[in-house]
Amino acid sequence: MEKKKGSLKSTITVSLTNYLDAGAIVAGASGLTLWQEYLGLSEGHLGWLNFVSANCLGAAIGAIIGGFLADKYGRKFIYTYNMLLYMLGVAIVIFAVNFPMLLAGFLVTGISVGVGVPASWTYISESSEVGKRGRNICISQMAWGIGPTIILFLGMLFAPATAGKESGVLFGVIESCVNALSGGSITGAALNVFSSRVVFGSLFIVALVAWLLQRRLDESAEWTAMKAEEKAEKTAGVFSSFGTLFSNKKVVKTLAFLACMYLTWNLVASVMGFFQPHIYETAGGLSNSQANMLASGQWLIIIAFTFLLSFIIDKVNQRWVFALGVVIGICAWFIIDFIGITDMKYLVLFTVLWGLHSGLGVQTFYALWATELFPAKYRAAAQGVMFFFVRGLSAVWGVVFAYIYGANGQGFGLAAAIMTGLLIVSLLIGVFCAPETRGKTLDQITRERYGDNI
Repeated sequence: MEKKKGSLKSTITVSLTNYLDAGAIVAGASGLTLWQEYLGLSEGHLGWLNFVSANCLGAAIGAIIGGFLADKYGRKFIYTYNMLLYMLGVAIVIFAVNFPMLLAGFLVTGISVGVGVPASWTYISESSEVGKRGRNICISQMAWGIGPTIILFLGMLFAPATAGKESGVLFGVIESCVNALSGGSITGAALNVFSSRVVFGSLFIVALVAWLLQRRLDESAEWTAMKAEEKAEKTAGVFSSFGTLFSNKKVVKTLAFLACMYLTWNLVASVMGFFQPHIYETAGGLSNSQANMLASGQWLIIIAFTFLLSFIIDKVNQRWVFALGVVIGICAWFIIDFIGITDMKYLVLFTVLWGLHSGLGVQTFYALWATELFPAKYRAAAQGVMFFFVRGLSAVWGVVFAYIYGANGQGFGLAAAIMTGLLIVSLLIGVFCAPETRGKTLDQITRERYGDNI
């Protein structure tokens, strides 16, 4: 069943989940060095923070739970409760005073992010008019870019002075407030980390707004119709249909295609999402404020090109747009790997090219195809399984990357070469296996792929 109108408003409301997903990752990344200095963390500790975060394991666990719940109880069920969990996780980070507490906050926030992702992409696709699914997915991806942009901008404004570099223009406000509350007893790294606490506080406020808006959404009409059909025909419920994800050959092939295409890209993107400012500071020699400023500029490019993509994605050959985006990303990593990361002009060029790549990127096409290529009865569950697989392995890679990279970026060359190879693999899988679904209803795509017995 396809809704004929009214998808834009619900798309924007649901897209707040993407804002908070990427925002949680980048909020952790922008303040990573500050937490490291405050708590005396090693590179191994940073790897574990990435491992359990919204970037990796936390989201993986949440996705497989959220996908199942969204198919069994409805998409609206997720929007009624999930943001409460997100706010809890963010609050733990805000008040963290030791590594276990910080780790717990990252984990809870990550689980909430994972719970929301399958329901969000599914709801957007099911609520979209024919010919506007790609546009609406792009809008949701713009929110995925707007979140990091705002978070990095706040990180830049509130950044403390590090390595002899000037502080952000608003750090003095934080310093004055903390001194007023503590009587001047909080200084040094303990004072500097309040910059990150304030940034996470902004996520708490957005999550509260998202919860108030999303709990008012109507249930997906397609999910409602599917449940009514199941009840009328007494067909197998979600527990049984969930099992066909691994018994139906067409489903298994689709899962393999999407998961492998997304995994090989996400292993690179997850590192960029969590470690980029840290890499810029350690291997590139930038200050915390400079690193956040450069990364923030990159996200502006991502938003701009995702916006442009929204006008053409439903009208052009998606396979070749996908290929163009990944090729640009490969060129970016060739520059940073074989020319160097310590020259500012090459860092800027890398940042621009990676922004172009991400604006035309793999995640947009993955989100679109993952909602189109599975029947409604286990559409969210299929995404949950794939997201669990991808983010889980990304968690492992994050720990491995931290050890390869080293304390001061001495292993960056090897890590960059590996990530260039991963992007090449993602390109090949996408080009040879991409579907042609433009202009078709979700019901039409389902019947073409699975027949009438779903």
